[in-house]
Amino acid sequence: PWLCLGWGWGRAAEPSPSCLPLQFRSPGDFVLGGLFPFGKDTVKLAARSEPTPLLCERLFTDGLLWALAMRFAIEQINNCSWLLPGVTLGYDIHDTCFEPLVALQPSLLFLSRDGTGAIGVRRDYTDYRPRVTAVIGPHKSDLCLLTAKLFSSFLIPQVSYGASSEALSNTELYPSFYRTVPSDKNLVEAVVLLLNRFGWNWVAAVASDDEYGRGAQALFLSVAATDNICIAFEGLIPTELAEPGAKRQLENTIRLINSTKVNVVVLFAHSVPAQALLEHGIAMGLGKKVWVGSEAWLLSDIAASTPNIQSVGTVLGFVMRTATLPGFREFVAELLGSVTREEFCRRSGELSGPENPEALDTRCRQCGNVTLGDIWPMLGVTAVQPVHVAVYSVAHALHRALGCTSTGCPKTAVRSWQLLQFMNTLPFEVNGQSFRFDQSHGTNTGYKLIFWAWRDGTVTYLPVGDYDQTLYVQKSRIQFHTADKKEPTSECFRRCQPGQFRRIKGFNLCCYDCTDCSENTFWSSTDSTRCSPCPQHQWAPARSTRCLERRDRFLFWDEPLAVALLTLTALTASLSGAAALLFLRHLQSPLVRLAGGARSLLALLCLLLQSLSCCLYVGRPGAALCRLQQLSYALCLNGCLSSLLPKALEIGLVTEFPRCAPRLLRWVTHGRAWLTVAASVLIQALLCLCHLHLGPDYLVADYKSLPSEVLLVCGTRSWAAFALLHGYNSCLAFLCFLCTFMVQSPARRYNVARGITFATLIYFIIWIFFVVIFATLRTVLRAVAQICTILATTLGILASYFVPKCYILVFRPDLNTDDYCQSPCEEQPGEDRQ
Repeated sequence: PWLCLGWGWGRAAEPSPSCLPLQFRSPGDFVLGGLFPFGKDTVKLAARSEPTPLLCERLFTDGLLWALAMRFAIEQINNCSWLLPGVTLGYDIHDTCFEPLVALQPSLLFLSRDGTGAIGVRRDYTDYRPRVTAVIGPHKSDLCLLTAKLFSSFLIPQVSYGASSEALSNTELYPSFYRTVPSDKNLVEAVVLLLNRFGWNWVAAVASDDEYGRGAQALFLSVAATDNICIAFEGLIPTELAEPGAKRQLENTIRLINSTKVNVVVLFAHSVPAQALLEHGIAMGLGKKVWVGSEAWLLSDIAASTPNIQSVGTVLGFVMRTATLPGFREFVAELLGSVTREEFCRRSGELSGPENPEALDTRCRQCGNVTLGDIWPMLGVTAVQPVHVAVYSVAHALHRALGCTSTGCPKTAVRSWQLLQFMNTLPFEVNGQSFRFDQSHGTNTGYKLIFWAWRDGTVTYLPVGDYDQTLYVQKSRIQFHTADKKEPTSECFRRCQPGQFRRIKGFNLCCYDCTDCSENTFWSSTDSTRCSPCPQHQWAPARSTRCLERRDRFLFWDEPLAVALLTLTALTASLSGAAALLFLRHLQSPLVRLAGGARSLLALLCLLLQSLSCCLYVGRPGAALCRLQQLSYALCLNGCLSSLLPKALEIGLVTEFPRCAPRLLRWVTHGRAWLTVAASVLIQALLCLCHLHLGPDYLVADYKSLPSEVLLVCGTRSWAAFALLHGYNSCLAFLCFLCTFMVQSPARRYNVARGITFATLIYFIIWIFFVVIFATLRTVLRAVAQICTILATTLGILASYFVPKCYILVFRPDLNTDDYCQSPCEEQPGEDRQ
């Protein structure tokens, strides 16, 4: 029968008849139950404004079109000659009003035994035949979560045309639930890709306080956290706008969004709470933002008709990719056109009398005054294909369960649970498009990215991209609200470049600065909050993405500093050799005999070898070279100081101990002086053996002193052994200094003591600086310091002791006489006689 509904508000309002061209019940061999929201959010909107015919249109249009799409599909199937030939599909449509209790009542009716109003309680429901074979709907996720538990208990196929909650993907809890829309997981992935495409990583996430909003927001937060998108604010907005605290909650949400200074807001909500949030944002002066939405409110004229809605900024979002239904517009036009026929309304009134008392009357009686002009604009916006596909999925499952052929279907009984295996496995075709339920009992047809384009004050839903596993965006078609029409920035941080790590700032873990990796660390991944250190044998420059092999560093033969030092070494060795040759030529002259005679040649030879030992510090060091370096220096210096020791002792005995001098002088003069030299050198040799035993120098690979190179140096293993080795030479020098520094210059005589004093004094000064530098240096300059010490000591002894004598031998031979170069032991008797 055709049914007339009434429209009225308040206690005094009486229903004014208006013919609604929708047959709510139709018999058939297999009946499909339909759950549609004819009274869409009526109570929620009625609490905010006075009801008007225009408001009724907004509440009723979507539900009416979905119900008409179900009837359109069933009539197509019943008229089809190959899908279910000889089988008639019926339907039983009820209103949910988006209210759980209202939706529960027809759901229980659908579960009742066919022909009765009671639900049978059995141990085995294999042969149980409920009132309906399958259920189409409802639209909202929270209603589906309630009804799906009921229908899954009886294994009655339920196909929703709008529920997208990811919780419904659990096939263990809801084995008989299916849907012809993608889940929120796919939507969230598309939204995250869109944010990344525009570089928006600092966003606010707002959702309606219902199953759809909470579920979508939770999914978004988890996916965004793994994709470098930071949530500046997350909040829920009320769905029951009549509640006392709803307005305050909306105002607080707007204030918090404004305080975060984000430029992008992701909104998962249905049309009414979304419209309330936008309305409050406009009233409170919220700045223009980019609003990223979903189909739940994006295509609703409730949100788009908000006063001054253009001031909110840019609106983008994803809607399910659907196709148009051929013939559906004509079908709706024909049905709605019959409302104006007087005979049609008279007959509808006759047929809308008392119904079967067992039938549940859950039809919204507040939906009238709907004309073709009211519903026609929504035909191009409301997605009715999911309803059409839902009905066809059940029809195809019946086709396979009955074993239909192109000529007919066997008259066999098919239970609801038998349809599930066919719905799970085989694809089906609707209007040339193939569909198939995936493992989570959903279909993913992809999304279209749409943009609210305003033309003469009217919104146009402009397609600017699509998403099907990958995102495609036509940026040139999007006119943002900014002055240059380009996308605004919304970031708490900038994307770190390779070689930079994230340093968190402030209290929000998502806000950070990009800091360059320091030397010897490298950047390992984009999400790194620190740089990874390089292995010891490798290094990395600042802001590096990989480590490099270290080069060996030592004093190379060909580097300028080494060449300069070797040149100076050669000059010092040449000077020592020349002095030795000059002394050898004048070996029997008074001056050379005064200086020590042949012992002076030994001293010069030791200085020559000491100069040449500088070559041990150039080039790649090794374990053997490290052992030789200190030993060669100590032995050569000891040979020189030991050669000067007899002359110093001779001077000291004559000047400071004249009474003991005659008895002791024979041990430091003439041939016995060589015993003193030999004994001193032997002691130094023994100390060298002790040094080798206690802790010789060893090769050290230093990875810390130089940033990019490994420093190869000879390290000191034992400072005690080092002090023992060089301490004896210091004692010799100190003894020579004590024996000579107080000697006064005799009249008209050559003062040999002054040369020894200055030589030992220079030695001490050089060694004071050397020990300090040598103990602290950890670079290649350590070898340079040792070379400089050797050369300085050699040149100091040459300059203070041997060069003045060479000057006399070459330029003042007249002074090279016995009178001027008289030995101290020869002077003393004459002085005593006086």
